[in-house]
Amino acid sequence: MASIRLVDVSIRDGNQSAWGATGLNTRQCLQIAPVMNRVGFHAIDFIASTHMGVAVKYYREDPWERIRLMRRATPDTPLQFIGVGFRFISWETLDAEVMRLVYRCLVRNGVSRFVVLDPMHDLEAMLATARMAREEGGAEIIGALTYTLSDAHDDSFYANLVAALAKSPDFDRIYIKDPSGLLAADRARTLIPAIQAAKGRLPLELHSHCTIAMAPYTYSVAADLGVDVMHVGVGPLGGGTSLPQALQTVANLRELGHKVEVDDDALGRMNDYLVRLARAEGLPFGQPREFDARFFHHQVAGGVMTTTRRQLEEVKLGHLLPDVMAEVDRVRAELGYPIMVTPFPQIVCTQAMFNVMGKERYATVPDQVIRYVLGRFGRPARPVDPNVMDRILARPRAEEIKKEPPPPSLAELRRRFSPSLSDEEFLLRATMPADQVDAVKAAGPARRRYNPDTRPVIKLLRELTRRSDASRVVVDKPGFHLELTGERRAQTPGTTVNSVCA
Repeated sequence: MASIRLVDVSIRDGNQSAWGATGLNTRQCLQIAPVMNRVGFHAIDFIASTHMGVAVKYYREDPWERIRLMRRATPDTPLQFIGVGFRFISWETLDAEVMRLVYRCLVRNGVSRFVVLDPMHDLEAMLATARMAREEGGAEIIGALTYTLSDAHDDSFYANLVAALAKSPDFDRIYIKDPSGLLAADRARTLIPAIQAAKGRLPLELHSHCTIAMAPYTYSVAADLGVDVMHVGVGPLGGGTSLPQALQTVANLRELGHKVEVDDDALGRMNDYLVRLARAEGLPFGQPREFDARFFHHQVAGGVMTTTRRQLEEVKLGHLLPDVMAEVDRVRAELGYPIMVTPFPQIVCTQAMFNVMGKERYATVPDQVIRYVLGRFGRPARPVDPNVMDRILARPRAEEIKKEPPPPSLAELRRRFSPSLSDEEFLLRATMPADQVDAVKAAGPARRRYNPDTRPVIKLLRELTRRSDASRVVVDKPGFHLELTGERRAQTPGTTVNSVCA
């Protein structure tokens, strides 16, 4: 039986799948980081450019500072960054030298493990990205085999891709990335041996979501087939649309006779912390999912599903989610069956939402859909439906996009900003709205302490101090006395009175 190691996805993919990528800030990560370092994870799936943008937009936090602080708190566990082509934070394609600077800064700030994912499985692009990451100091580079269902993506497709990646000295490992949780056990029994036969020296990992309830059993099959690293989520950030829950995965693998190299006490402490955090912040728990055959058609992964649901709810149209998912299936077919991995799920889902909410399909077409049809993202597995293509490209906006210049060079971007900027601030300003980056600079260093057990009390106090009809509130119990009044009061000797100004 195999010795299995774990990659934790809680902070990045678990957060994205279960909490829309907005559930964790710097201090919440730092509070549990020393415990995570003791668990014995092979790596921590820590950050992506999307999460760096979320840190700026929603928390006014410097994502580079977050990486540095986390690196200091987890010195024994590599931090992972997942990249999607020549893209950083925005959806716009960047010049190669700009991307080289991105990798240089990531390494300098504490990332050592890089996942190279190309949404079109473009071999040359994957080789170029891996070479760049290696030259800039990447210690462990993983080639992503993004699993999808189509006539083109059979076992030989993935085996041939692996054989080509194995020839490059810049790849250290490969992993099957199953963002929609579509890898069934029967397919794993043919796909994994085909990859094993072609991978040569490269170890194989598995990253599969629980979206339609198949991943936990598929993990057990994969372990028997020689996959020695499994990706898992902890506590509320496992299960649901995230990846298999860590504690249950460990129990399952051990029950089947495998050795799992983790510190059980530390893993339990991490689990307990995330449970308390979720309860304190009112965040959902990953719940067991029912098998849903519709996912074999639309193939929308957990994180994008969560985001799409939130976007609809924000405009009071949450009841349209089933209609949007049905439209996703139709749009995906019309666009040539793109693999549903970033940025394509976002592109397809956005178009589907416009089609459902509008009076006519394709009456509104986002720029990224036009760029996709123009081939800016590469060649899809099947041609775009000619009627849809004609309608999209007949729009005046399509003519404007055709004339777009290539992405600016690093030197051109540098000239737009002050030469005194650090590389890290320059990259944020080059890819994000200026007012958001200004807000990060004004906010100063991120807070570093968080205690979920105090959150309900703090929330109560904040709400009470906002009420004009509550001039005096007293909480009195053995060993504790708290009094809130409309004016500051001095603490009286021998008591535990705390006064808060309303």
